[in-house]
Amino acid sequence: MSPRGIASYENRLLVLLFFTFGFVFFDRQALNFLFPFIARDFGLTNTHLGMLASALALTWALSGLAIGALSDRMGSRKPLLVATVIVFSVASLLSGLAGGFATMMACRLLMGVAEGPVLPLAQALMVSESSESRRGMNMGLLQSSAVGLIGGLLGPPVIVGVAEHFGWRTSFYVSCIPGLILAALIWRYVREPKAPRPAPSPAGERHRILEPLKFKNVWLGVAISCFFVSWFIVFITFVPTYLVQGKGFRPEQMAMVLTVIGAAQVVWGFVVPALSDRIGRKPAMVVFCLLSLGTPLSVILLDDPISLAAGVALTFAGPGCFTLFMATIPAETVPARYLATAMGLVMGIGELAGGVLAPTLAGVAADAYGPASPFWICTVGAAVAGALSLFLDETAPAALRRRGATLHPETSTHEI
Repeated sequence: MSPRGIASYENRLLVLLFFTFGFVFFDRQALNFLFPFIARDFGLTNTHLGMLASALALTWALSGLAIGALSDRMGSRKPLLVATVIVFSVASLLSGLAGGFATMMACRLLMGVAEGPVLPLAQALMVSESSESRRGMNMGLLQSSAVGLIGGLLGPPVIVGVAEHFGWRTSFYVSCIPGLILAALIWRYVREPKAPRPAPSPAGERHRILEPLKFKNVWLGVAISCFFVSWFIVFITFVPTYLVQGKGFRPEQMAMVLTVIGAAQVVWGFVVPALSDRIGRKPAMVVFCLLSLGTPLSVILLDDPISLAAGVALTFAGPGCFTLFMATIPAETVPARYLATAMGLVMGIGELAGGVLAPTLAGVAADAYGPASPFWICTVGAAVAGALSLFLDETAPAALRRRGATLHPETSTHEI
């Protein structure tokens, strides 16, 4: 384990991976923030927006699962992480050159291929260097707070501001620069975990990619992911356009609400996992999944920009739960040799259902039944995720010690 202290490798790694995954979502969400501008130029509808979101989610899911499993077999994360960061930066640049819906679709597919593996690779590196007492908080900062600060808090004013002054294409060009810088820093400063990696599975055992599904928490995490990814992806995809077209907000009011959402994600993103280190993963999942019902309901029911922003800020706890069911709970459940594979399964299958199918269905529903329809879909997703969380097995070390229980001796947290 890395030595403690503010300048420890654990903290330096956390900062670097924090910014890396934050800029992944900065690039991913750029299209959502810019869609009101792009729709005018290309003549697009909500259905097109849903299709673009689904396209990225499809390749994100498949790539995350495949490359996460590959990294487990290789026993190496760093080279794959550097390569994916470079490619998603190039894909952002190409998005600014798109000449219509088809070319924008191709750019989003490429971006998904590159961005999908970043989370399982980064979380696998982070869990290997995290102190037990900070594991949940570290992983929450990396995954959820990073998305909130960089993708949600900084993204809307920067991306929308650049688009209003220089055009939406310039926003895509600007968004590629941080990723290239981060790729260089990862190559220079990140190291593979010192702990010896388990031997790779024999080449013929192709079924091993599904091995983590034998663990109850993993297949429950997959089920939760299908519904809660729908809550998140549908919400962030449609809320910018709905605020402008459905609520009649001005672009600067829309950006203000999105900035508040980003700030809430920063706070909830580490508060929920940090609390779970103390009260347990399961109660944190149940309580904060259900609290997240208030997020889409606030958007539907509140018309004033200030009250709507306040309602969302107080209930946008879901991103903190993502860290738990996608990363922390799998990491505390499966043997280390399946670490990135388990995370890739939970993220990948959740993206296929919640990121691929849900946005397209929500877009069709918005065009057919009214622009508020996607947010009713979000409400159902959060409710089902909370109900499924009731069946999780507890994995937090502190909670287990209070009960006199221990984790399975072969779980990854005992091998790092």
